[in-house]
Amino acid sequence: MVSNAKTIASELVPVLRVYQDGTVERLVSSPFVPPSLEDPSTGVSSKDTTISPPVSARLYFPKLSPPTNQQKLPILVYFHGGGFCIESAFSSLYHDSMNSLVSRAKVIVVSVEYRLAPEHPVQAAYEDSWTALQWVASHSLEDTIDKDPWLIENGDFDRVYIGGDSAGANIAHNLTIRAGAEDLFGGVKILGAFLAHPYFWGSDPIGSESVSAHEENLLHRMWAFVYPAPGGMDHPMINPFARDAPSLSGIGCSRLLVCVAGMDDLRERGIRYAEAVRESGWGGDLELFEVEGEGHCFHILNPGSESAKNMVNRLASFLK
Repeated sequence: MVSNAKTIASELVPVLRVYQDGTVERLVSSPFVPPSLEDPSTGVSSKDTTISPPVSARLYFPKLSPPTNQQKLPILVYFHGGGFCIESAFSSLYHDSMNSLVSRAKVIVVSVEYRLAPEHPVQAAYEDSWTALQWVASHSLEDTIDKDPWLIENGDFDRVYIGGDSAGANIAHNLTIRAGAEDLFGGVKILGAFLAHPYFWGSDPIGSESVSAHEENLLHRMWAFVYPAPGGMDHPMINPFARDAPSLSGIGCSRLLVCVAGMDDLRERGIRYAEAVRESGWGGDLELFEVEGEGHCFHILNPGSESAKNMVNRLASFLK
């Protein structure tokens, strides 16, 4: 008897499967939702745009009343989480999260849809995110064509922020390092970055991380899956403390907010990162914000909780 079932070539339990015909089945991503002219609960407007052939984004704009509807607003370029291999800027999880943050912070958000592994090398996520950041910065130039009116009319290019959660926070870190070495269009500077439960890892456990179960941790297995290169667990992309990682003193922004959660497996890395930045000689202002009794990305996964509301309020107060 011949089976019609497709053969699994590889899998990352319980996240995704890759079949021999190249099909990728994602097991835990939230569903796609369209943008909305005006979100019924927050009044936030959203729309989708294409930045380059492989890169797109969802833009969010807060509800404003005259005369504040003509004011200049901070711009946040946001990178979603998902271990570089799941989730989307267009998913219900992140659409709802951005509506909540935009409503509270009164900022313009550009939520980036970067390419995912394993269909694309993990480096594509960083390149796509840099392309999106440069696209935002290009709106400060007078000769740029195809400008977005929300950014042109209401964007304040002296208050450009980047941020993200988990893998997106990892991307935000790597982009601040790159922005410290490369110019953005129009001489735009990143004012601040927030890293919410940043996905950093390494071949050796630190602090209270389990020694015996280190390589069995999903965080370890996920990076090994998306970047299966020799020594890849200590590549500077995932391990900012690696021997050949660029100095944290070169972070290219002047304000940094690092958020950790007390019950998150990534807590130790986030705290170590904040300490390392302080010790590096970086000259900006840094705050470490910890929420006790909560797990990884609780503010996105359980947005109705009081802890999540407090977290969003803290992010909003940072984006001024």
